Amino acid sequence: MKLQSYIVLALLGFFIVSCGAKKNVVKASKRRNSKQTMVVKKLPSVKQKEHVKKLTKKNPNLNKYTLTYIKKYAPLAVIKMHEFKIPASITLAQGILESGNGRSTLASKSNNHFGIKCHRGWTGERVYHDDDKKDDCFRKYQYVEHSYNDHSEFLTGRKRYAFLFKLRKTDYKGWAKGLKKAGYATDKKYPKKLIKIIQTYQLFAFDKVKKKDVKKYKREKRKPVVVTARTKISTKPTKNFRKSYTVKKGDTLYSIARKNNISVGDLKKINRLKNNTLSIGQKLKLK
Repeated sequence: MKLQSYIVLALLGFFIVSCGAKKNVVKASKRRNSKQTMVVKKLPSVKQKEHVKKLTKKNPNLNKYTLTYIKKYAPLAVIKMHEFKIPASITLAQGILESGNGRSTLASKSNNHFGIKCHRGWTGERVYHDDDKKDDCFRKYQYVEHSYNDHSEFLTGRKRYAFLFKLRKTDYKGWAKGLKKAGYATDKKYPKKLIKIIQTYQLFAFDKVKKKDVKKYKREKRKPVVVTARTKISTKPTKNFRKSYTVKKGDTLYSIARKNNISVGDLKKINRLKNNTLSIGQKLKLK
């Protein structure tokens, strides 16, 4: 009888100590985001190495971290340009600026290269950093490619950026000023910073890369991933899968796509949408 009492007391003590353990400062979301992930196995060449070599020859004092970033991610920016019609120079310059050449805490630990915050409709993993306010919520990605893809869908799926797609693909100055006007950043010098990066590193050269000149790149299919704080794998289908969605007040193509695990591009293609304009009560097909 005494032995049983000691065991009960020991278990109770362990429970109290466990509950009183100090919590980790970094917060992680318990929300899940189940979808088929596509990961680039090998990126194509867009002659980024030759580009960097020429730049270095003309100016040996250029930032080596920026040059390394260009060599690594220029192909990804070009791929997204042909998929979403966003100038590669803009995507690359934003990535360089927002991620500190891929060396910021948000980029190195969370693969977030564009400083995109959680916003409504985000169901993936999240992290918290002090920004405009304390403990601002930022998106966390499994791979850098996901960050690039999400950046493109973020711009194409929101009405406030729609006017940018009327600009010429080579008009990086118009895009830089337009991003600030649409509210992408609060920094008044944001357009000047982007333009300076583009001109210093001649990123406008990547806007001229044609789709046919981009070598085919292989993609590796992975099982549907449920992104949680512990990153568990799940192959179970989503319970609340719907064939259609009725637009509600406040909805955007981006938020609808996120809710239903579909890309903005596919959503527009299925419904034959020519722009991002939606009306309340409108029914959208999801497959």
